[in-house]
Amino acid sequence: MNLHDYLQSRRALVDRMLDATLPPANTPPAVIHEAMRYAVLGGGKRIRPIVAIAAAEACGADVEPLLVPISALELIHSYSLVHDDLPALDNDDLRRGRKTTHVVFGEAMGILTGDALLTEAFAWLAKPIAGVDAQRQVRAISEVATAIDSTGMIGGQVADIVAERSQWRAGVPAPASDGGGDGGAPLPDDRDALIRELHFIHRNKTGKLLTASVVLGGILAGGTEEQLAALRRYGDALGLAFQIVDDLLDIEESSAMLGKTAGKDVAQGKLTFPALLGAEAARAEVARLLDVAVENADMISGPVNTLTPIARYICERRS
Repeated sequence: MNLHDYLQSRRALVDRMLDATLPPANTPPAVIHEAMRYAVLGGGKRIRPIVAIAAAEACGADVEPLLVPISALELIHSYSLVHDDLPALDNDDLRRGRKTTHVVFGEAMGILTGDALLTEAFAWLAKPIAGVDAQRQVRAISEVATAIDSTGMIGGQVADIVAERSQWRAGVPAPASDGGGDGGAPLPDDRDALIRELHFIHRNKTGKLLTASVVLGGILAGGTEEQLAALRRYGDALGLAFQIVDDLLDIEESSAMLGKTAGKDVAQGKLTFPALLGAEAARAEVARLLDVAVENADMISGPVNTLTPIARYICERRS
């Protein structure tokens, strides 16, 4: 099976599970369940559950019994997008090629939709899994929770907001405060400190959930500690590369191609790899991270291993 067919088939598995397991749209109160399904089922690459599936398969597992907890990763990702798009954060009206959830359902419902998706995700993660012992499942849940807490994804989002509101780069004015204070202390002026701050933002805001997705697949599959360590290194490299590629696409591609508003990073004065280091250096860093991901993918000796082609796809994508 070539990579395109593999991605299509695994995306279809996840989409079917999401559609079947989310509450029906007419479940009272209908508006929140309509909004949840709108946010989740309106397209998307399903990268996080797909890398979890690939990791589980590489460790020798049958993924069918694992699809509910693996699909929960997409609920978490969708929750983060719904909240990121809100007026208080990125204030965006386009996501996955259509209107964002809060534009369609209202800001209050957008907040509640994100809350509901996050809660639903942990309900799915906690459902008993045939053939998986409770200790392994608890470890997998902890892996995901730690990745998205205030020292993980949320911490990265906070650092991103602080950077956006800071005079980090000459000629980029800090956006006006939204009334919640000064947005935190200005970022340091020296280049090395800015690079460290940028790594912190990307590894936490985007990278940790992707790493947790890969590791979750390995844990639920019963992977060895050596396999899990290789999967973690793979996920760490791929998670950072994924966000750098996003930064590049924001300045290189159109809104129509991306399915979301292009040029937002520059308009909002965000701290990004292309803005700080230039596009050529950013691409070089993606290439380095891809090498790290491939090296670790090759350490997993399962019967089916699509981790390397997936890494290349993520690093070479144009949307």
